[in-house]
Amino acid sequence: MSDWVEACAAGDIDEEDVMRFDHGGRTFAVYRSPDDEYFATDGLCTHEKVHLADGLVMDDIIECPKHNGRFNYKTGDARGAPVCVNLKTYPVKVDAGKVLIQIG
Repeated sequence: MSDWVEACAAGDIDEEDVMRFDHGGRTFAVYRSPDDEYFATDGLCTHEKVHLADGLVMDDIIECPKHNGRFNYKTGDARGAPVCVNLKTYPVKVDAGKVLIQIG
């Protein structure tokens, strides 16, 4: 069974930004797109396990702060060296002003 977990309030993330969310010993990254949509991925870069929430968001790309590897945060696709392993993505919904992630 998959559980929806409250990550933050919708207003906690600026457009075209990312924030860290820790739950159950795991780290996630929650994104707000320029189109005011929300997305979630694993929170650590697949290259060297650096927190993506410290990275730069540009359109639908998150850039890792350590080696500038890039991922499409909507799909999880690795988009630039040195990353070559995709990020896991998670379903997201907004309910009553809260951003919920399905992590099960």
